[in-house]
Amino acid sequence: MAILLGSIADDYTGASDLANTLTKNGLRTVQTVGIPDPTLALPDVDAVVVSLKIRSVPAPDAVTAATRAERWLRQRGAGHVLYKICSTFDSTDAGNIGPVTEALSEAAGGGSVLVTPAFPETGRTVYLGHLFVGSQPLNESPLKDHPLNPMHDANLVRVLARQSRNAVGLVDLTAIAAGPDAVKAKLDALRTAGVTIAIADAIFERDLETLGEIALETPVSTGASGLGLGLARALVRSGRISSGGATTADAIRPVGGLSAIVAGSCSKATLRQLDVAERSMPVLRLDPERLLAGPDEIATAISWAGDRISAGPVVIAASAEPETVSRLQSLYGREASGHAIETATSIITAELVQRGVRRLVIAGGETSGAAVDRLAIPAFLIGPEIAPGVPVLRTVGNAQGDMLLALKSGNFGGEDFFTAALAMMR
Repeated sequence: MAILLGSIADDYTGASDLANTLTKNGLRTVQTVGIPDPTLALPDVDAVVVSLKIRSVPAPDAVTAATRAERWLRQRGAGHVLYKICSTFDSTDAGNIGPVTEALSEAAGGGSVLVTPAFPETGRTVYLGHLFVGSQPLNESPLKDHPLNPMHDANLVRVLARQSRNAVGLVDLTAIAAGPDAVKAKLDALRTAGVTIAIADAIFERDLETLGEIALETPVSTGASGLGLGLARALVRSGRISSGGATTADAIRPVGGLSAIVAGSCSKATLRQLDVAERSMPVLRLDPERLLAGPDEIATAISWAGDRISAGPVVIAASAEPETVSRLQSLYGREASGHAIETATSIITAELVQRGVRRLVIAGGETSGAAVDRLAIPAFLIGPEIAPGVPVLRTVGNAQGDMLLALKSGNFGGEDFFTAALAMMR
């Protein structure tokens, strides 16, 4: 299988978001979970998104995993590799966006690297190097309170410089609005000054199209799904996309079975979605502190679901208000508390699948990653979009047989997302 575009995503929901964007913009796409086993037969596609869980791991581990994935993608024909990051740019001063970007660039022989988390469709824009969420700078928006990587600086040039060995530049909106030649001239000037990595402004989709055209001429770029949109449209305009192969219709053939929703995200959007879901289906809200204390809360959840799931979809949520999350993190530590809840929700998810669930919605990036890993799902075919950034996913090579999933980043989707997702899964 020869592919045109490769991507390395730093978490699983972000991978689905990107795969969805590539599919909508004309690329037949498959999402793998890690580097696939050589025996796994992947569909004939234009793009492959390799899902990793490297957003919050130590930087050296993230670099090792990402460079292995880059080699695998290059061996399968990828001329350009996009390092897919979150549109909130969430990371610490130790990384991992800077270290991985630099490592991928070095592995590909160097050159200029455009970096932008802009995705206007979801309200993320970059102006003069500052990231906005709607009309608010990132550090003033509700998204500043990421449970693992809180973001208190909207100046991405400054953020990326703190975690990079080398200087970071800016390609501002004036150059981007002037077109590809102006962007190339700006990158040439930065490179002459010794700067090869640059944050790029983007306010409108046309800005992303310009950036995608330029990025496609380089070996590596870093960005959110908006940059994927630009790359996909540039590939389609180039005439290099072939017809045939896997389609979105293949991804939503009925699978039957039971359905369930598992939520671990503590975002405002997910908390509201849980409130709305409670009007139409049974919802069990787990006590996060009891989850941290031992297995009893897990057993309670499995028993509760077993009594109800044959009658219709159930919802099990470990989500909590930000104040509760902060208190638990102060008592148990940020990493330990997050890991314990991810482990608990993944165990519950696996038990639900053992009991016949074949249509599954998971809310939260870390929650999704832990569940998919425990289920040992090797890859997904990308289906139609449920909400911006969230497609229906059909398992490929899954030991439990065909399943339909939706992996939702915490802040994505409208208030009726859970019912809308299940309505698209048959």
